[in-house]
Amino acid sequence: MIDAVFGHGRDLDALQMAARAFVLFFVSLALIRIGGMRTFGRKSSLDSVIVIVLGAVLSRPIVGVSPAVPAIAASLVLVVLHRLVAWATASVPWLDRLIKGSPATLYDHGHLDEDAMRRAGISQNDLVEAVHRHARKPRLEDVETVVVEASGELSVID
Repeated sequence: MIDAVFGHGRDLDALQMAARAFVLFFVSLALIRIGGMRTFGRKSSLDSVIVIVLGAVLSRPIVGVSPAVPAIAASLVLVVLHRLVAWATASVPWLDRLIKGSPATLYDHGHLDEDAMRRAGISQNDLVEAVHRHARKPRLEDVETVVVEASGELSVID
């Protein structure tokens, strides 16, 4: 019965793949609850990595290239590890900077820090776009400061 519903190996029909997707949808929801909404809410580089890896690992049982139980076990380990790292970085400032990075001021009161911009991979056009989007000002000179946050987002202070 179970083999008829979920299939076996890579020779799956559409209904078997749909049944696997149905089950893994709820497994994914459980993993999100274990990992916390921060995994999908904040989008730091660490959060993005876990989302990509989880998607890759959990897709494998749906298409039949990996058994479901080991893939779910691996996903659980990743989610718990992510949660532990999140708790540790929330409690230990130096670990937070090591794992997530630190913000850097790219523009401050008329002065561009070109070295910081180069390290962050951000051009002057990127700064101007951030000023347009966040401060709704026409020129970079119309704001006080632009900072690249540890998440990679640009913050504008006007």
